[in-house]
Amino acid sequence: MNLQTDLFIDGQWRPGSDGRRFDVVDPADSTVIAGFAVATEADCMAAVDAAAAAQEGWAATAPRRRSELLRAAYDVLTEEVEHFAELMVRENGKSWSDAMGEAGYAKEFFRWFAEEAVRVPGDYRLSPAGDKRIVVDRQPIGVSLMITPWNFPAAMATRKLAPALAAGCTTILKPARETPLTAAYVVDVLHRVGVPRGVVNLVTPMPTGPLVKAMLDRPEVRKLSFTGSTEVGRELLHACADRVVSASMELGGNAPLIVLPGADLDVTVEGALLAKMRNGGSACTAANRFYVHSSLHDEFVARMDTALGKVAVGPGLDRANDLGALVSVHERDKVASLVDGAVADGATVVRGGTSSAEGAFYDATLLTDVVHGSAITTTEIFGPVTAVVRFDDVDDAVRMANDTIYGLMAYVFGEEREAMAVARRLEAGMVAVNRGVVSDPAAPFGGVKQSGLGREGSSEGILEFLEEKYIALTA
Repeated sequence: MNLQTDLFIDGQWRPGSDGRRFDVVDPADSTVIAGFAVATEADCMAAVDAAAAAQEGWAATAPRRRSELLRAAYDVLTEEVEHFAELMVRENGKSWSDAMGEAGYAKEFFRWFAEEAVRVPGDYRLSPAGDKRIVVDRQPIGVSLMITPWNFPAAMATRKLAPALAAGCTTILKPARETPLTAAYVVDVLHRVGVPRGVVNLVTPMPTGPLVKAMLDRPEVRKLSFTGSTEVGRELLHACADRVVSASMELGGNAPLIVLPGADLDVTVEGALLAKMRNGGSACTAANRFYVHSSLHDEFVARMDTALGKVAVGPGLDRANDLGALVSVHERDKVASLVDGAVADGATVVRGGTSSAEGAFYDATLLTDVVHGSAITTTEIFGPVTAVVRFDDVDDAVRMANDTIYGLMAYVFGEEREAMAVARRLEAGMVAVNRGVVSDPAAPFGGVKQSGLGREGSSEGILEFLEEKYIALTA
């Protein structure tokens, strides 16, 4: 199978206009996988032009046809799922099981929104005064710019592309510099199944910030969908404000995990491992801070220590490994610095705290005696580090859990009635009760506070790419 390493603009793969390329590196061994094309300002403007030219025709395409194309893309991804996963392992470093899990999750967005494409709701009713008929139509918002991160290079692309295409919007996808190959593969699949030229475009601009802003400055661009850090999200919101561009933002997280007295530790440890170790901890939904009641603290720590001790660390292409590399040595060093800072603040290393393999690897790590408010509890770790804080009072645990500018995800383990009561008090867009994973294409994904705006997935996801139009008719 060909490896696409060029830009995709107006239905064609092509190099950047100045011929530059950047290295895509395997973080497991620092080898260069490929040289990917750099997009210049001219290339980015060409992508906007192509998307704008295709917008009217794509919006007019029958919903059933859009649905069939998305379903066809799902079928191809299902058939080629191991190639899909291997690309992610090679450029992202994640374990084979994580890559296969993401491949399965990512393709489901094409299936889900293939079904949503033909079910866009509207409204028709008599006004209260009886003088008019109120017709509410929903129409495509228009050309949509999508910016995706490196940690879930497949799922973040499909979670944006699928609803936009289902809604009738043309798109420009800008993947993370670390992981363009997976995004290019997804775009290639859409091209192969027959998505018309100009409807999907792919650019990798450098310098990124100024060229993204240049695209947002174009009046044809009416939507930005961004997944990434809160810091970058703030900058992009400023850029969107200049032209009042609609923005959907899935930003940083700092998920608390609360273990209440009376929690079933078999269920809790199993769920905690998923919440922490999925994708090696490099997830905005990853449990970042563990608040464990004193009555269960010591046993929880002992069980987590045992479980983490069984985690095999090594290259993701070796399917026996549970924990792959972080995306870069730079990211590994950031995680190491947070752990070192926590120890300086009084934390105890129960397990890990080092990198035992060459490359961008960091061992599964367990810290106790962590101080709430220290850097490791206020920073998104994005690595395989379990930081445990002891608590005695549930109200205090809720207070600490909510003591953050973020509000994406939270976890609660305990007797179901009490856990549900605590879940309602947590300032988060999503809460998992007695389970370690919540993501599902059929569920609305998004946060509150500085973790974002809008929702992805579910029936809400397609609404982000539609605008309501009210038409008044004489009764």
